[in-house]
Formats: sequence, C-alpha cells, structure tokens
Amino acid sequence: MIMKKDKMNTYTVQSICEADYGCEETGRSTPMALLKLTGCTEDKEERYIEASEADLERYGISEGTKVCVTDAGELRKYVRVVAAVISENGKVFATARGYGEYKGWWEFPGGKIESGETPQQALEREIREELTAEIAVGELIGTVEYDYPNFHLSMDCFRAEIKTGQLVLKEAMDARWLSREELDSVKWLPADLEIIEVIRQS
Repeated sequence: MIMKKDKMNTYTVQSICEADYGCEETGRSTPMALLKLTGCTEDKEERYIEASEADLERYGISEGTKVCVTDAGELRKYVRVVAAVISENGKVFATARGYGEYKGWWEFPGGKIESGETPQQALEREIREELTAEIAVGELIGTVEYDYPNFHLSMDCFRAEIKTGQLVLKEAMDARWLSREELDSVKWLPADLEIIEVIRQS
C-alpha cells in the first residue's frame, strides 16, 4: 500500500451562504462565502469554513460537491478515481491524455467512480468505455493522495489483465506497452509517478 500523504478528511458541501459582512468592514479584498460541510465518515461531523467566491468558481465547488480541507485550512475539490496497471509479457500499458491541461502527459488508464459503483466495477466500465476491452481486476496496489493546483486527487490503483478483446484507443491520443527499463521514456502525470515507484520494485 502506498500513500502520497495521510488521507485527508472529506466532506460534502451542504449549503453555501454569502457572508453578511462587507469587505469595507473587515478589510478583506474579496467577497467571501460561508460553507456548511458534512463529513463523509459515519459520524457525519459538521464543519463551517469560509472561502472566497473566486475560489469556489476556480475549484468548481457548489452544493453537493465533495471537498477536502488542507492542513492550512484551504478548500479543495475532492476527486476520487481508479486506475488500472494492465500487464502483459512483463510490460505495463500506459496512455497519453488527449485533452485538458495535461494533454500529452502519460497515465495509467481509468476514470471517475460513479454513484453506486465499487472501485472495481468503475474500473471495468472505464476500460470498456475508453479502450473497448474487458479486464479482470486484480489486487489493489495502493491509493495515491495527491494535491493538484485546483483539486485533491484520491486514486485507487489496481493490477489488471485483459480478459477479452483488444485495447483500442477511443479517448487517449497515444498508448504504449512499457517495460521496466522504459518507464522513464514518457512524461508521467505527477500522481501516477507514485505507482511507477512500486512497479520498479515489484
């Protein structure tokens, strides 16, 4: 099991209210909002936190959004995903992202967990949708916790093998089978680098 850091407490945003004080009275330079948060653990801890309206827009935070709070008290959108380390003949399968800010960076294929899915079910669906093949999901390698500039990523990484079909790119811009010696030949997304270190040692 690997971790980028201790797993953060996660919350759901129950409500967002405008703070009733003006910037002139408080000396603040930006409008603030007051968020009511409910913990995602069994105790359903309630917490209130202030955030600037600009940060809410920047991070895409609204009522119902899952968030985490850093040690410094900063709010981040919380994104939970799964990734597959698909292996064959001593090599692992990697894809180059075909969209967004990190277009062209390399990662292990996967995606977001939808409501009602287990991580394993989500991974099977994502690979089927993105790469057409059916996979057998194996053991959990570990969970990576990583802070990107605009969100906190929690990524469950599983070993996997192709069960039926071929890997056909539908979203990624490129793909490669990489041996252990070739792992440094591509530019990995920061969170995926955590998994690379495990592969080197296995």
